[in-house]
Amino acid sequence: MEKKEISLVIGSNGQIGKVLTPELRKRYGEEAVLAADLAACNPEYLKSGPYFQLDVMEKLAIVDLVTRNKITTIYHLGEIPFAGGERSVGNTLNFNISGLVNVLDVAKIFSLKVFWPSSVDVFGPTSPKQSCPQHTIIEPATLYGITKVAGEHLCNYYYEQYGVDVRSLRFPGLISHTGKQGGRTTDYAIEMYYHALKNETYNCFLKKETTLPMMYMPDAIRAILELMDAMPEQVKIRTAYNVSAMSFSPDNLIAAITGYLPGFTVKFTPDYRQRLADRWPASIDHKEAVNDWGWQPKYDLKAMTEDVLYIIGQKNTYNK
Repeated sequence: MEKKEISLVIGSNGQIGKVLTPELRKRYGEEAVLAADLAACNPEYLKSGPYFQLDVMEKLAIVDLVTRNKITTIYHLGEIPFAGGERSVGNTLNFNISGLVNVLDVAKIFSLKVFWPSSVDVFGPTSPKQSCPQHTIIEPATLYGITKVAGEHLCNYYYEQYGVDVRSLRFPGLISHTGKQGGRTTDYAIEMYYHALKNETYNCFLKKETTLPMMYMPDAIRAILELMDAMPEQVKIRTAYNVSAMSFSPDNLIAAITGYLPGFTVKFTPDYRQRLADRWPASIDHKEAVNDWGWQPKYDLKAMTEDVLYIIGQKNTYNK
């Protein structure tokens, strides 16, 4: 008899988790998707399904949740992102790497399926700038990127040595209408949308011609679900798959926004994030994801801009 799919989303309060958790609950049912994060309580999740306080550094706590709730799949999204990571080397290395090892160890013991997100931060100044391929030089320029490289190889190791069915994606800059994130090199995009709707001039921290790979969050969530739905033999890369949807610059985004809000204006004051952006590829080649499990993005810059402006405008979240 096939086991019922019961998922645990670790890091459910984060940028991906707050969107992925509701999507999984639509698919599998509210009680079949457990949300978990360091925060003691999240009223939003308590309304729609089970929520648990969980520290991924406590392996026995993960084991307890898995055994008591008959978990079959873990989506491990908990991490210290770039903004906080560079300020605390020891904590970032410990949390991002040891936390993943704890999840992989539990998956090994209980034969669980795992999703863990990687990032194009694995690439660095020595990687190709255009159509950066799946297999290339990987010399990250940030501590966050270093932990992602280590994590990719840990995922592959646990698959090769123990048969853990772990799957991963190298996400580009993610754009979500659920709220302003802060601290990411690509955050200028969502910030532009908010400022445009408030009829405010935006001060951009990147040069107007800086082109970076991006993806709208609905595409990111769909990529996760499609990868996890793929048959094991289709998943031929067990480090992390390159995925992307579009590449654009601040100038390109301004043009897209002013097509709807012609009065929007932007000033440019590049800061330390410009140096980081200069080390990223401008575009990503994801043909392995296309060929292996059929990945195809749905949103380009125009479609994303139309959707984001409509949704933020309807919710009036730009005034909050």
